[in-house]
Amino acid sequence: MLKGPVHIKKLKENAILPTYGTEFSAGADLYACISEPVTLNPGETILIHTGIAMEIPEGLVGLIYARSSLAVKSGLAPANKVSVIDSDYRGELMIPIHNHSPHNQIIEPAERIAQIIFTPYYMAQFEEVEELPDTARGTGGFGSTGKY
Repeated sequence: MLKGPVHIKKLKENAILPTYGTEFSAGADLYACISEPVTLNPGETILIHTGIAMEIPEGLVGLIYARSSLAVKSGLAPANKVSVIDSDYRGELMIPIHNHSPHNQIIEPAERIAQIIFTPYYMAQFEEVEELPDTARGTGGFGSTGKY
């Protein structure tokens, strides 16, 4: 596990800095920075503010994922499944939360709504070629490796 600083700016006084649930948690929890509870109707998506901006170190990307407990217990998850936060973005982190459940769901102020994981990435230099090398799989697509 690598460790290092990530600079965070509170944009709102009631914002909560991300926290790790345990010593070995990969994802840091992000908190709803809202002044009152927000109700999401079934099938509805609402943009939830976190009240923070951050300086993600160059060479890393912040990936925002669902918190499994929120998804399982409430049917709430980020609408785009995974958000990509580039290292040159300095705006507020906002999470589009979608209600997948058949019931109204409530997000409370200071509730943990998602998690962010910092991951190194590879910046490709795309080069066009006439042919690609053969592999055992070849062009086999969906389901081509079998079910079991």
